Amino acid sequence: MPSSDAAPAQQERPDSLLTVVIAFGANLLVAIAKTIASLISGSASMVAEAAHSWADTGNEIFLLVAERRGSRKRDTAHPLGYGRETYIWSMFAAFGLFTAGAIVSIYHGITELGDTGPAEDVLLNYIVLGLSFCLEGTSFLQAYRQAHGAATKRRVPVLRHVLQSSNPTLRAVFAEDAAALIGLVVAFLGVFLHQVTGLAVFDAIGSIAIGILLGVVAIVLIDRNRRFLLGESTSPELENAVLVELLGRSQIERVTYLHLEFVGPSRVYLVAAVDLTGNENEEHVAVRLRDVEKSLEESQYIEEAVLTLSYPGDESLVPTGDDVPEVVRNGTAEDVAAGGAGTLRTD
Repeated sequence: MPSSDAAPAQQERPDSLLTVVIAFGANLLVAIAKTIASLISGSASMVAEAAHSWADTGNEIFLLVAERRGSRKRDTAHPLGYGRETYIWSMFAAFGLFTAGAIVSIYHGITELGDTGPAEDVLLNYIVLGLSFCLEGTSFLQAYRQAHGAATKRRVPVLRHVLQSSNPTLRAVFAEDAAALIGLVVAFLGVFLHQVTGLAVFDAIGSIAIGILLGVVAIVLIDRNRRFLLGESTSPELENAVLVELLGRSQIERVTYLHLEFVGPSRVYLVAAVDLTGNENEEHVAVRLRDVEKSLEESQYIEEAVLTLSYPGDESLVPTGDDVPEVVRNGTAEDVAAGGAGTLRTD
């Protein structure tokens, strides 16, 4: 791989770790403030927001564990590495958001539907909601900045990049912070309508709405982690880029089969059937195949490469483009995490 690509690629994990750390700090401060406000005011929406923030704070711990455990190098016990463990811990975080956030908020909102008390300490609620919006917004901007850079290179919308990304920590922080900002607006409306109408039902409905929002986000995160745990294939644009790179090698004459599968954030398992140039005997062909595999595995994107010989009658794979696009040649590990770009060539 060109050295110019190495530095940006190596920055991806620190960026993800920084995103999680900022989110953890923001959520912890917000959770404490919301808890105090909910205890003083008794607002159902504030209780829901406090539960939401405590769930997010706990989830960031799961995501920090995911970053640490998923980055371990492969060994004899795990020949495809530990990357999928990232999705397991991210799944725990999503379940935590569903149970501690969504269920608690919905249940509390339902129990408060019959409350007829007037709104109390609304000024404190407004101050805490405003402060929370600033802190959550800071965390969201960090996640957005990380996602926007890669999405721009791929020329796709940021939301599409986040949903497709093989980086579950980025997706979790982005989704949770976006839901947090929306939830703050809902909580504000619940408190405000309770204040101006004197009807506590609006506050309770706000709590239920926040719970439903968190439930939807949690289900989306659970489904995306489930797909990667089952073995998510890469995008056609990445497959085409890898095909072009393989055919560009002097040792390879044609490719008849290509399989790419994510085994962790920005890490793929590559299987290909190829025809080598020349007409050497079996012993020399085996050595050349292994040399190409080792060369591929030098890439930080490839966990393992397995090459076999093509059958003589197999149809050759043809790239959809004549060259690797610039976004692929100069892509970073964050681009590869979305399944869309990132050079895999190392020679």
